[in-house]
Formats: sequence, structure tokens, C-alpha cells
Amino acid sequence: MPSKKLARINEDICLCMSNLLREVKDPRIHQGLLSVTAAQVTGDLKYCKIYISALALNSEKELMRGLRSASGWFRRELGHRLQLRNTPELTFILDHSIEEGAHINELLSQLHLPEDGDGGEQEAQDEH
Repeated sequence: MPSKKLARINEDICLCMSNLLREVKDPRIHQGLLSVTAAQVTGDLKYCKIYISALALNSEKELMRGLRSASGWFRRELGHRLQLRNTPELTFILDHSIEEGAHINELLSQLHLPEDGDGGEQEAQDEH
């Protein structure tokens, strides 16, 4: 479990990165609904994994290329906004959890469950 300081830095990076994603000018990044789901900074604050979730995405490869090419700009802006002594090196990871959750909700909505929960018990009693 990360220390309170690391947890606070992780939350600050998530908030700042979600704002920066809206400000970046690369069209490869603005192709769907993006959200930052998590950030994990190492204990020495040298590296940070940023988990990005995307809905209605045209191309994952193009998004990842855009994020990698803008990582220097992201890092510089994080350094200015968060005023950390060392700004971590950023690694972007695509998070599919929101898509999976939407798919599970869709499958659950297609199920035809009986409205009355004790209807099966009543039928079993009528047979005896």
C-alpha cells in the first residue's frame, strides 16, 4: 500500500492529467472519450504509470502513438503545475475496464428474469 504522500501525488497526477488531456492539441488523442482511471508513481518518484480508459475509440495504436509523442509536454506541464522536485517519466497504459463494464451491463440487460422472485416457489407448492 502506498504511503499517504504517494497516494496524494497519485491523485494529483490523475486530476492534472485529466485536465491536460483536454488541452493537448494532437488530433490522435482527441478521437474518443478519454478518462484517467489511475496513476501509479514509484517510491523514488522517477516513473509513473498512467492508466487511460477510452470509449468510442477509432484506433488504439494511434492514441498510444499520440500519447507517447506528447509525453514530454505532459511531463513538463505536470512539473510546472504540481511543483514536484523530480517530475516522473510517464508511461501510458490503456485500461479496458470501462468497456468491459459496459459490455457486462449490456449482457445483464438482455437477460429475461422473472419479475416476481417467489413465483417459482408457488408453482412448486401447487404441484404437490
